[in-house]
Amino acid sequence: MPIRLPHMTEIHLPASLVIVLVAAAIPLGWGVARLLHHVLGTPVPTLLLIVADVAAATWAAASLPHTLLLPVSCALGWVLAALAVADLVAYRLPDVLTLPLIAAGLVVSRLLPDPDLAGHAIGAVLGFGIFAAVAVAYRNLRGREGLGLGDAKLAAAAGAWLGWQALPSVVLVAALGGILWVALRYLIQGRASLGERIAFGVPLCAAFWLAWIYGPLLPLT
Repeated sequence: MPIRLPHMTEIHLPASLVIVLVAAAIPLGWGVARLLHHVLGTPVPTLLLIVADVAAATWAAASLPHTLLLPVSCALGWVLAALAVADLVAYRLPDVLTLPLIAAGLVVSRLLPDPDLAGHAIGAVLGFGIFAAVAVAYRNLRGREGLGLGDAKLAAAAGAWLGWQALPSVVLVAALGGILWVALRYLIQGRASLGERIAFGVPLCAAFWLAWIYGPLLPLT
């Protein structure tokens, strides 16, 4: 089931405000593209980010009740879109986005049907710890970077927003997305592509978003 925020479900937004919220994704995408260009030091495809922001807002508006839950979900979608694009163009998940996202998730956790700040804080710690451990193990075994700490911080944000119980679903969906990416690239580019990096933040952002909108596939209790 989608996540529902109590108290927020009592205040319904007028249709005009929902339209404004979706339309706001256009200038927002333009502004975030400029911010990412400054932070990353490399050009960011503005049109791609605008399309991703509009898609996130439209998706949220079509999937969730038009209450105060909607702007919260749009904000999450916009940040995840920015992170996915940043990782795609520069293989970086900048702290200027991931760290505030962790903090925001802990704040939002206080508004959930069963407020469980401890469970969401544990999720943040576990998300970071698991991905950081995998990154260290990969570097020691292969002698090169695999996952970065940006991925670990993004996983921490997922744990903060969704709780530790949702982390297995996020990891599973992200891993399947990464495998599909590698398989498609292999079919298109051949064996030489197997040694190339993938921007794992992209499927991780997608898994995070799907778990927020629709709930975890493998919820733990």
